[in-house]
Amino acid sequence: MARTKAFDAEVALDAAISVFREHGFEGTSADMLVGAMGIGRQSLYDTFGDKWRLYQAALQRYNVLEGNAHVASLRGQTRAVDGLRAMMERVVETARSACLGVGAICEFGSSKPEIAKINAAADRVLRAAIVERVREAQADGDVTMDLQPGEVVDFLFAAFAGIRVAARGGADAVRLEALGRTALRALY
Repeated sequence: MARTKAFDAEVALDAAISVFREHGFEGTSADMLVGAMGIGRQSLYDTFGDKWRLYQAALQRYNVLEGNAHVASLRGQTRAVDGLRAMMERVVETARSACLGVGAICEFGSSKPEIAKINAAADRVLRAAIVERVREAQADGDVTMDLQPGEVVDFLFAAFAGIRVAARGGADAVRLEALGRTALRALY
């Protein structure tokens, strides 16, 4: 008779996300994963497959959770410009925690199609939400009409990555907040 799993797969996956965020794929060992996840090696393999499939599952879950949090910040304000500001503030507030999405891009670029596909799916969702709010902010007169909404998204994504890298490099809260404010000023 097969034993039932004695662990919550989502909790274990969240623990794997934490390890991958901090150490990347190559820097993470199976021992690190089973220790953080609180499961045995066989349970890891039975549930998630090998380390590569676990990494993909972790990146997928991370992108969904982070994307939903960004969209909630973005849509959580009545005025679109305030939603854009709230999203930027969230990036600044969480910048000290390594971003698995940025980490995956830095580690693999576009060399792994499965990773590129996961990131592209997350990109599409967040991009559509930001474009919508940028258009609203332009209609409200809060964001200059000289900017193309898609270009604003590209700029904001680059700013988010830059803020996260600056945080990992030791930038203090004052500098991170200034980076966020300065990035938003480019929209006015």
